[in-house]
Amino acid sequence: MAECKPCITLMEEWLKLTKASTTVKVDATLYRSIVGSLRYLVHMTPDIAFTMGYVSRFMEDSKEDNWAAVKRLLRYIKGTVDQGIVFPKTDGSRLQLTVFSDVDMAGDID
Repeated sequence: MAECKPCITLMEEWLKLTKASTTVKVDATLYRSIVGSLRYLVHMTPDIAFTMGYVSRFMEDSKEDNWAAVKRLLRYIKGTVDQGIVFPKTDGSRLQLTVFSDVDMAGDID
């Protein structure tokens, strides 16, 4: 993936992964290794938290469509490697953190 084309979105729009997928199985060890390695990035780039949780559901029985979602996540990370959270030093005033979230749990097939 070192020479892959970066992308600016985490997941394809309206992506619906399911455990009942009929696509070909992929190497479970490689899938688990990459997803597990990316988990530490959630602390520095929380925008990937939902996608990481989503692809982590399929670590037991990973298929080709799950693998495609992980590869897209890797392409997103390559395109946003210079972005992250910065906690600036303040003059003693309180740090204010504002977070926004948009979740579609009703669209979850499983």
